Amino acid sequence: MTNTAVAVIGLGMMGQALAAAFVNAAYPTTVWNRTPGKAERLVEMGASQAPTVADAVEAAPLVIVCVRDYDAVRESLAPAEAHLSGKVLVNLTSGASDEARAMAGWAAERGAGYLDGAIMMTPPGIGAPETVILYGGSPQLYETHEKILAVLGGGTLLLSDDVGIPSLYDVALLGIMWSTFNGFMHAAALLNTEKIAATDFLPFAKDWLTGVASFLTTYANQIDAGDYAASDATLETQLPPLLHLLHESRIRGIDATMHEYTKTLLDEAIANGHALDSYARIIEHFRTPAA
Repeated sequence: MTNTAVAVIGLGMMGQALAAAFVNAAYPTTVWNRTPGKAERLVEMGASQAPTVADAVEAAPLVIVCVRDYDAVRESLAPAEAHLSGKVLVNLTSGASDEARAMAGWAAERGAGYLDGAIMMTPPGIGAPETVILYGGSPQLYETHEKILAVLGGGTLLLSDDVGIPSLYDVALLGIMWSTFNGFMHAAALLNTEKIAATDFLPFAKDWLTGVASFLTTYANQIDAGDYAASDATLETQLPPLLHLLHESRIRGIDATMHEYTKTLLDEAIANGHALDSYARIIEHFRTPAA
């Protein structure tokens, strides 16, 4: 059977990686970018460069879009709106859940099927077996195109028929990433006051993160059950070591704003009578709108 033709709209670093993966997997690939000059390597690999976005859309039943933001998706596809009917639009542009849902409506008004995806990897990892790309949308559409989408990453997965869910997962996971990065940067800054190299500290940090991750199973179950009875450490026992961290940071001149925020969370929960609960209790702070 002949492989399905695919069009890739947007040739930034990620778009180029997506297109290259399709070309390498022997899928007929047409590419287009608003600014010229980014398709040369892909054309050398075997891709076809469309002169216009309308030509790119016309060239394939499956249209992959990966651009700056959702406004750029609409702007890029505007000249090709009349050609979208009957196509399947797979939007791999980063955004928020409400933007994904609005984009699905936009595509439906133009007669196109729609899948929204969140790429949980940087461009060099596209095509790797471990690369995760999360999708939302019609299960039938996803199943029809699952084989070609799996070319982009072995961890391809349909999360929900709600196109907004992948973006929600994406931003939630990014929040964990940045919190982890900031925690490491603060720790490395502390140790650097004693001329301890970050690379010397790194093995301890990685092992520690593995241990910390093991607590998440208990906390996730407590959150889902709404039962925060401590089985490891209570909130009141978390407070003294946090105060040690704040003290150490201050005497070494290291900014501890994020850890001061953690103290605020603990103080609030303890003041509300939850001193003997586990750290999972802190989720109630985030669930309650700020006054």
